[in-house]
Amino acid sequence: MYMAKVVGNVVATRKDESLVGYKLMVVKRINSKCEFIDDEEVAADYVGAGIGDYVLICRGSAVRVDESKQKVAIDMAIIGIIDTFDA
Repeated sequence: MYMAKVVGNVVATRKDESLVGYKLMVVKRINSKCEFIDDEEVAADYVGAGIGDYVLICRGSAVRVDESKQKVAIDMAIIGIIDTFDA
């Protein structure tokens, strides 16, 4: 898992059918001081995050553990919204 901040959203009217119904958000990873690291990436939102939220993201096969998500074309997902954290 990684920490990130939601910095935008993506609207894609044409996409793989497995992505229909998923909100796509632009996220940028952060370190424990809330400083941005790496480039922006797109993640599917599983939890209802919004722009400005600090979130937990997960990559790879771990985002498709749920049986209903095993055939979805998602490689990164927002899996939690961070309330607070101590560095």
